Amino acid sequence: MEQTGPSLSEDFKEQAVVRIQESMDKIQGCLKELDDTMFWAIPNENSNGVAQLLRHLQGNIGQYIISGLGGNPDLRDRPAEFDASTDADRETITSSFVEVARNAQDLIRAVPDSVLLERKRVQGFELSGLGIILHVVEHLSYHTGQIAYLTKLYRNIDLGFYRDFDLNQKNE
Repeated sequence: MEQTGPSLSEDFKEQAVVRIQESMDKIQGCLKELDDTMFWAIPNENSNGVAQLLRHLQGNIGQYIISGLGGNPDLRDRPAEFDASTDADRETITSSFVEVARNAQDLIRAVPDSVLLERKRVQGFELSGLGIILHVVEHLSYHTGQIAYLTKLYRNIDLGFYRDFDLNQKNE
């Protein structure tokens, strides 16, 4: 039987890249709506603000994809991700997050199939390459939702993520 479309691994990797891009687009849309006060605001001592979430996402993606999947050194400083100080400017935090997410997308596309099944120890967890990618997509999506919620809370706006889609369609 001749294969007519992408392989399972190619489709998985491309779907992961698409989901990462969707989250990046949503986050960047939110950032356009937030002024500096909202960007740096921390709702309470048990929550994180947008700046901390972006630092955290950069650290997580770097540790799991760039290091864990890609074999690069693990440079993560997790406690610094949640630091409330404004030692870095907003543009640096944002561009660093975007850069690591784009590098992760490139690495996911290029990773050999053999690495997808290889077991690796990342942040104390033993995961396959598939598990590493799933973790990052899920973790990014989770925190994207938090950033969207904070944006809606601060601005009282509909973010319109799906304004171009009819979400009331039934499956065929």
